[in-house]
Amino acid sequence: MSDYSDTPDVESEPAPAPAPAPKKKREGVKMTDKQKQQLNKHMEKVGKDMSVSERKSHRMKMMGRMRKGMSVAKAHKEISGK
Repeated sequence: MSDYSDTPDVESEPAPAPAPAPKKKREGVKMTDKQKQQLNKHMEKVGKDMSVSERKSHRMKMMGRMRKGMSVAKAHKEISGK
């Protein structure tokens, strides 16, 4: 028979978890009409030899970079260079 009265009392309250850092809200930056036209022109030029999924992937990568302020040429170079 074991007697548990010899064990020290353990607080039943768990240690408070550290507060999570406030997440930065991503603000949606829309593309301008000029950027959309430039992207459409770019996709006509480079999308001819791509499959549908490759074209969509390339377009989405380009859009993400263009929303951050990159030019079409710079965004394409960054994607192609990887």
